Amino acid sequence: MSLRDAVLAALVDGELSGYDLSKAFDATVANFWTATPQQLYRELDRMDRDDVISARLVEQDGRPNKKLFSLTDKGRAALRQVSHRRSKLPAIRDEHLVAVHALEAGDLEPMTGAIRERMQLSRDKLARYDRMAHRLLDGRTETDFLATADRIGPYLTLMRGRMFEEESLRWGARVLEVLSARAERRKA
Repeated sequence: MSLRDAVLAALVDGELSGYDLSKAFDATVANFWTATPQQLYRELDRMDRDDVISARLVEQDGRPNKKLFSLTDKGRAALRQVSHRRSKLPAIRDEHLVAVHALEAGDLEPMTGAIRERMQLSRDKLARYDRMAHRLLDGRTETDFLATADRIGPYLTLMRGRMFEEESLRWGARVLEVLSARAERRKA
């Protein structure tokens, strides 16, 4: 899986400018794939050269011109192939977990604060995911949406992002319990 595949997936609903694609990345695929705007623009240029997307220049009055990108037939074929590939299990690369792993070499107080900060970030993401789910469901129950919607992929990936953040909150709460008990034992 590559950034190219994620860009193709983000363009499946229609053409977007690089700016809109960057915002769409933050709003849709950010729960499973991240990229900086610079990475996106470099990849868009490569994809345009490779003819998996096409770029259309839109002239604007009073603002800079912009390019709108859309999938080509070659891009749609490449996107279809994504479903045929076996994906690797995701690897966790989290510098925060390195600090937790080496907990005994550090101080408990800053680690406790870092865990609380991480938990707040997870709560913030969950709130954002809830807003996204509300927009996707558009007044329907989840069951109705999944049975009738033309595209359910965005909702299914959103569910995965929610479950990840919920698990992060459960883990953080357990870590705080353990650190609190350890701090109490040190005081005694």
